[in-house]
Amino acid sequence: MTGDVLARTYMITGPEPELWYRDLISCLQATFGSVLARAGADPLAVLGAGWRFLHLPGDVRSEEFYYPCPAGESGGVDLGAALAPHHGLHSRWWQPADEDDLWREVRATLAEDRVVIAAVDNFHLPFRPAYGDVHAAHLVVLYGLDEVRGLVYVSDAMPPAFRGTVPIEAFLRSWGSANPTDVQDAFFSDSRIGRRCLDVRLDAPPPPLTPEVLGGFLRTDVDAFATVTAARTGLAGFDAFAAELTDRCRAGDATALRELYPFGWGMQAQASLHGELLRRCGREWGDPALAGAGRAVEAVAHAWTGLRITGAHGLGDPRAVSADITHHATVLRGRYASAVDAVGAAAARL
Repeated sequence: MTGDVLARTYMITGPEPELWYRDLISCLQATFGSVLARAGADPLAVLGAGWRFLHLPGDVRSEEFYYPCPAGESGGVDLGAALAPHHGLHSRWWQPADEDDLWREVRATLAEDRVVIAAVDNFHLPFRPAYGDVHAAHLVVLYGLDEVRGLVYVSDAMPPAFRGTVPIEAFLRSWGSANPTDVQDAFFSDSRIGRRCLDVRLDAPPPPLTPEVLGGFLRTDVDAFATVTAARTGLAGFDAFAAELTDRCRAGDATALRELYPFGWGMQAQASLHGELLRRCGREWGDPALAGAGRAVEAVAHAWTGLRITGAHGLGDPRAVSADITHHATVLRGRYASAVDAVGAAAARL
């Protein structure tokens, strides 16, 4: 039998994916982490190696997995490269090519002993707390398909963690959902799912993370924070983002706060993973300066909470929270400046 025929007849899967999760990450980092772990890589070493600030005005989408990602030369976006700028991690979005055979690409991927990251609407997934209640765009890992029994094998590390089967009919509703506007979730509804999937590949096994290798990563990141570009990157980019955010709040623009929550989650998750990696390396290598830099970067991640949550609660009256938004943005800016200094000092020692 060919792999395709086997996939139609039996459930094809390798080991169950690792449920890789950290408190401040979203489904984007969790699903990529599961794929990296399955490939034999350390998810934290790959996803935590880079640390940057990038804001793309007008680009933010109402999806839990939104992440700022500039278009490449071909016009496409590579979330893998954006999440892991120092590693050969790449991804591409795809959708089923044949409406009469929606599972063709999934079968082919599973037959290669790889998994699929799929966009879904939580409203239609029986294991999500939002089931039958709230529409929200989310990502899960598909690691098996049994068309005879009508089951899809799904892994989702986001609490409450789940790994098991979902009826194909339920999954198809979730995978093809219009994800309509839902007043209960202003941040992750109103974004069509469209049976989108991510194909994620690692060019080669990452080399061992040594002080010399990490030092090179950190120096590149610190330089990017200090460089002024036409795009909203680095500390200057944060200043432009924060100034516009506060101005829009004062003008009563609720869209600014609606975008803040998904955009800020990506920046928060990245800072959290970077800080954890530096703390871990500092402990293992006996380098207190590196561990301290990690704690400084984690302080950035936690400062994002005040800004994001204030924005979420102020959605109904942006003017009323404009002063608090300004305060939290100022605190966050200070955390960024301190962390960049600490990371630069630690990098100089590596």
